[in-house]
Amino acid sequence: MNPSPRKVAFLGCGNMGSAILSGLLDALDEIKSGDARTWNFTACTKTERSAATLVEKLGQHATRVQVLHGQNEEALADVDVVILGVKPYLAKEILSKPGIGQALAGKLVISLMAGVSVDEVHDLLLPLATEAPNAATYVVKAIPTIAARYRQSMTLIERSSSPLPQHHEELATSIFNFVGSVKVLEPNLMDVGSVLVTACLATLTVPLDGLLDGSVIEGLPRRDAMELMSQGIAGLGALLKHGGHPAVLRESISSPRGVTIQTLLSVERENTRVTFTDALLHGTEYLQKMRSKAEARQPSEKDKA
Repeated sequence: MNPSPRKVAFLGCGNMGSAILSGLLDALDEIKSGDARTWNFTACTKTERSAATLVEKLGQHATRVQVLHGQNEEALADVDVVILGVKPYLAKEILSKPGIGQALAGKLVISLMAGVSVDEVHDLLLPLATEAPNAATYVVKAIPTIAARYRQSMTLIERSSSPLPQHHEELATSIFNFVGSVKVLEPNLMDVGSVLVTACLATLTVPLDGLLDGSVIEGLPRRDAMELMSQGIAGLGALLKHGGHPAVLRESISSPRGVTIQTLLSVERENTRVTFTDALLHGTEYLQKMRSKAEARQPSEKDKA
């Protein structure tokens, strides 16, 4: 097996890319061996302004990262792994630039683009194959969360339908293990999985805001309420992670005539459970529609011929 690659390029480094990069750098800082210092990172943004913003976000780690803007081909030179974090609608424009095909040849490309399948990324790269016909580009799809910044991401990796070199599979997993946990899913489950991990960080903030507002109304300062709630969420996460079922947890802390059952009753009266079920179903449906539209825009096999 090839030695673990140490050179990683981020192509498009917005909120998600910078979160992953920051988490990786923090994790590597905790590794005492000098081997951790052999990792090299390059990040390329679209504009000079976004490059300056990234440097500011990286803080003390900025000296360990080469930050470029508008220099994609240069960013991809002499790296082993490319983390593709561009907006899906920009992917074709960026990947079709002259020289990109040669720069990606033989490398592992980790796509962070939700709603864009591995096959679609391969279709984008197919016209570039003439630049390096003897070196395949390997693509893996990963859906992390911005909690990667604090190494608490739940990253989904799509199981590849075509064989990947073992060291590429291990590398993709190890990168995201640095910033949290990893779950490998079949391609047909990636949409619902993507919406679920996103809902855990976005949709659930709506009821949490409501709890904070209620706490303030009752006289508890918002900062204190946030502290209490944050630890409560961490505790809930630990219980769920160790096998606790939500219904069992609710039952175990709902005493007869107690306060907890009163709060639960208020939530159930508003059909809140169905609202969140619908939210996940609608999000998954939207991703599927995005893919269907993208596939409709792809040329047929006859057109390609």
